This record gives sequence, structure tokens and C-alpha cells, in this order.
Amino acid sequence: MSAFLRKADDGHARLDLLVTGARCAGCIAKIERAMAGLPGVTAARLNLSTGRLSVNLVDDSVDPARIIAALARLGYPATPYDPGAALVQRDREGRRLILALAVAGFGAMNAMMFSVPIWAGLFDQELGPATRSLMMWMSAAVGAPCAIFAGMTFFRSAWRSLRAGQANMDVPISVGVILTLAISFSETILNGRDAYFDAAVSLLFLLLIGRWLDHVLRARARSAAGDLLALQAPAACVIDEAGRERSVPLGDVQPGDLLRVRPGDRIPVDATLEAGEALLDNSLLTGESAPERVQAGQLCRAGAVNTSGLLTLRARARSEDSALAAIARLVEAGSQSRSRYVRLADRAAALYVPVVHAAALATFAGGWALGLDPREALIRAVAVLIVTCPCALGLAVPAVQVVASARLFRRGVLVKSGAALERLAEIDHVVFDKTGVLTEGRPALVGASPSIIALAAPLARASSHPMARAVARAAGDGPLATEVVEHAGLGVEGLIDGRRARLGRAAFVGVPTLRSGETELWFGFEDESKVRLQFSDVLRPDAVETILALKARGITVEILSGDQAGAVRDVAVTVGVADWRAGLMPQEKAEAIDHLAAEGRKVLMIGDGLNDAAALARAHAAIAPGSALEASQNAADLVLTRDALMAVVEAIDVARSARRRALENFGFAALYNLVAAPAAMLGLVNPFVAALAMSGSSLVVTLNALRVRNRR
Repeated sequence: MSAFLRKADDGHARLDLLVTGARCAGCIAKIERAMAGLPGVTAARLNLSTGRLSVNLVDDSVDPARIIAALARLGYPATPYDPGAALVQRDREGRRLILALAVAGFGAMNAMMFSVPIWAGLFDQELGPATRSLMMWMSAAVGAPCAIFAGMTFFRSAWRSLRAGQANMDVPISVGVILTLAISFSETILNGRDAYFDAAVSLLFLLLIGRWLDHVLRARARSAAGDLLALQAPAACVIDEAGRERSVPLGDVQPGDLLRVRPGDRIPVDATLEAGEALLDNSLLTGESAPERVQAGQLCRAGAVNTSGLLTLRARARSEDSALAAIARLVEAGSQSRSRYVRLADRAAALYVPVVHAAALATFAGGWALGLDPREALIRAVAVLIVTCPCALGLAVPAVQVVASARLFRRGVLVKSGAALERLAEIDHVVFDKTGVLTEGRPALVGASPSIIALAAPLARASSHPMARAVARAAGDGPLATEVVEHAGLGVEGLIDGRRARLGRAAFVGVPTLRSGETELWFGFEDESKVRLQFSDVLRPDAVETILALKARGITVEILSGDQAGAVRDVAVTVGVADWRAGLMPQEKAEAIDHLAAEGRKVLMIGDGLNDAAALARAHAAIAPGSALEASQNAADLVLTRDALMAVVEAIDVARSARRRALENFGFAALYNLVAAPAAMLGLVNPFVAALAMSGSSLVVTLNALRVRNRR
């Protein structure tokens, strides 16, 4: 097992394990606490989304097998982490949930086919004793096996929790299902009146739907870091000592290798430009709409696109140490910390589980001791478990989340996680990226006359520069210049109707006395006067309204951007934001979010670029526009499906309303249990009435969830 230890330069070591069976914040806390208590372990972090447990060790002398054995004693099997094995395990879990869901659905429908005649004839005794007994046995033959098979997901989880000396929400569910089946068989054998085979399997069917949705949401969360790494080039062109080019896998590139990057390709690893000048599209890394000019000796970051000529670079890092990989690790770390959010239902379960079990046990023991026969005492105990079944408690939050998510979807906001609504309701500070969020995200030509645009258009149509494309869009379709030559970092020249013209930087066009700005181009024919073309990133129409609405709700606003200071300052002044920072790298944005969190702020991050992905993952809640990169959308909790920034305010309002409804549901569930449990203990509620009361409590919770406020 020591072969799986990764040694660090400082002498420490790290072990990555794939842990199965962890499902909630309680599992995370239990595993990390147990690992941190082992000799030689300095820290342990479990990523619930990926199942990856990173254990930091004092050195490589620590036996990994001892750590795996400790996890096994906790009830969480572990193996050395392998991405392929992790994917297989996730696929296996998904198939198991789908199969259990299908079996539970089949069992619920067919068990009801036999139980409905029993309930329909309960009061006027339309069915004879023999017919009732036959219907109950048929319901048992279908419902019991399906309930046992479908309930294995909950039974295993409950058993692992109990072996560790704790109880999660699966414990009362498992006990309730098992005892419901037991009392149903008892009543069937003794020719009693009540059997609940259909109720047991129907309960599991509804709970498995929620478990499957949770599995899907976690799969989406896992994909964020993978999407970032997918932006890396799969291979690199390496120049050997003889000067020959050969293609090698990205993982084989070593620091010091000489690389060749052709126009249109991505930089494979962080590398230094050996000779010449490069024009790199860093929009995925920095969010800047204008390409960056890099000179010989300067760093070219992995993931940037070469928009100029053939480049020769010297590798400075391996693929796993590149800028993209660093961002991916930040995203994964953010997803991990976000998974530690303790949901309201989990906190309530810590009190609910032992109290209900103690009440059911006291009902059985007390009833028997007071003279009840064991059968009647067991029926009362089962009634306590049924009437206090955590259905209403379990629906308290999900029902609200479903309603809120549906209403936000109609308003143009896609909610990817129910827990995101809880976090969104708590935010008190909003951080905006500039490009693509507060602005449209692409340069637009401003203040130029149609005649000048028409003159420059033939050259602009022949260039791939973002500002040249803006000129081409403004001019529309038309002819192209001939003999076009694009000069990296300078501009483009060619013949327009036989006359030589240039479009680009001021010095390139022939205006050396004027400053060359990143938001301007110059155009002119040879030996003629030159004209200036100005560009701006257009502000979203509702940006100012959104900022004012957030401030009206007591929320502070800040802008963190990778763009130039001048552009960020202009936007900040326009929208009325005094707190802004410019020229930030992805790590700096993530650090800024961490700093705000350390101050006790609940931060909502809104960004769209790859440079925002790490900050999105580290924020308390995150929103990405629909035009954002897929990696950024996956790292975010909510996605704006329409081009309206005011949807952010709508999402916050609905999230706060949803939090109030969820707290009301928890209050009702607590009050219901305080009234229903004593009634069942005193024998005032039999299992049939208990089932009706349990269903009624769930209905009340669901109806209250429908009160989530929609925007007026």
C-alpha cells in the first residue's frame, strides 16, 4: 500500500482514498474526526461529491493499510483512489438506485391493487374474512419482498451508522419499515384487521426518488473540476534534441521540454515564450475580452489560445501543476467545503431519532408492564413509529425546494441544488465579475460613422481579433481585403480596392505620437490620415437596477475582475459600486472570497469565466449566467437561463421566502409529533389512523410549501 503514498517536498506525505457509503455532513464529520485521531495523521478532508478522502501524513512511514482498516471499522469501505474506479463506483451506485426505485414502484402499485379493496370495505365489511385474508396475503407476497429489496439502501446506511454508535435519518426509516412489515405479517397471520405492506413500499418509493435526485445533483457537482481539466490540450508537440517534432501525451511533458504551439491551439502547460512575440486569448483565464501580447521570456499560461503565428515555448511545469490544474483543485476544494453545509433536516434528526425510538420502546415496555398483552403493546409501539415517521420532517425542506426551484425556473433561474437555496437565503454580500456579468462580455464599436466602418470593414472581416470582429459585425456582410497579412500583437494589413491599408495599434498604423490603448483600433490607408475606432464592453440594461435592488435589501456589493483597472473603474462608477478590484488572477479571486468568509460574510459570487470558477466554488452561494462557460456553470449553484441580471434579486427573494416556509414546516412537524406521539402511546391512535395522520401531516407540509412567494 505504500506505493500509493505521494511524497511532498517538505517530507510530508499524502494518501488519497476512494471512500464509499458517505452520504451526508454527519458522515464527513465522523470520518474526518476518526482519521485525524490516528497516529501520524495531520489532517483529513473528504470530498462528498467525489468520494475522495485526502489524508495528510507526517511522513511516508505511516502504514496506509491501518487507515483503510480504521475506515472499515467505521463502516466505510475504502480503496486507493483511482478516477476510473471512482467512476465505476458512481455508475454502480446509480444503477442500484434506479433498480431499487423501479422495484419499489412496481411493489407499491401492485400491493395497492390488493390492499385498496380491504380499505374500501373496512367500514361496511363488504369482504368476508376469507377474502380479506387472501387479499392481505397477496399484498404481503408482492409488497414485502419489494420493500425488503428496495429498502436495502436505507438498511445498509442505518446499520453502518448504528455500528459507529450514531443514528442518521435512515435509522428511523429502516426501523419504521421493518416494524411495519412485522406488524403487518402479525396481523395477517392472526387474521387481524390492519396490514400496511403497501404503505411500507410506497414510503420507500418516495424516499428513493429523493435519494436518486441527490445522486444526480452530486454527479453534477463532481463535473466542475473535470470540465476545467478537459480544457487542457490532450497532447503536446515536443521538439527533441535533433529538432524533430513529436506528439506526446500531456502527462509526459516535463519542465524544460521545448514545445511547439500552432495558431488556434491551446498552450498545453505553463511555459515561457522562447522567441518572438505572441498574442494570446486569455479570456478563459482572466475574463479579458482583448488578447494579451506576450513577449519573449514571459509566461504563457496553460489554457490560453494562441491567436498569432507559430510559437516555441519552454515548459515550466507539468500538466498537474499548471494554472488550469490549480484552478481545478480550487474548485474541488470549494465543492468539498460546500458539502459540509449541515442541512436543517440533519440537525433535527440528531434530536428526533433517539426521542422517537425511546418513545416507541417505552410504549411497548410500559404497555406490557401495565397489563397489555404483547400483541397490543406492539401495535401501540408500531403506531408510535408510524405516526411519527419522519415523512413530514423529511418533506419540510425538499417540498419547499421543489416549489421554489420551479418558480425560479419560470423566472429564468435554474437551481441546481436544493441546499443552494438555503445558502442563498443567508447571503449578505454579493461579488460581481465585470466582463460577461455586469457587461455583455464582448467589445462593441462606439462613436464611429457608417462611412468609416464601411472603409475598415474589408480588413476587419479578414481578422480574428475580437475588436476587429466587432467592426465586422457593425458593417455586416461584404467584401474581404486581399493580400491580407496579420502581424501578431500589432494589427492586420492588406489591399482594399488596390490601396494598401492597415487596421490595428496606433504605432502599427502610423500614429506613433498617440498612446496605444487596448480599447481602441486605428485605421488608415497608406500616406493618408488615420482614424480612431473606440470600443467598449456594453453594460447590461438592468445592471444599475440590480445593484440598487440589492442595496435596498441591505446587501453590500463588490466587483472583482481580471480586466484592466480603467475598464473596471468605469463600470463601477456607472453602476454605483464603490468597492472594486481589477487585474485579479483566479487564485486571487478565490483568496478574496476566503478572506470575506473569514470575516463572517456570507458571499454570493456571480461570474462567468474560467477565472471565476474557483471563486464560484469557494463562495457561500454562486450564480453563473447562461452564457458562461460550462465549467463555470457546473461550479455554480444557480444558472441564469435568460439575459436578465434582475433574476439574481428574484432568486434571493424566493430563497428567503423558501427559508421561512421551511422553518414553518419544521415547526409544524415538531408540533404534530408532540401531539400525535402521546396519542399513539395512549392507544388513541391505531396503526390505520396513524397512517392517515402521517399522510395528512405530509399534505400540510406540501401545501405550506406552495406558499413560497412568487415575484409580484
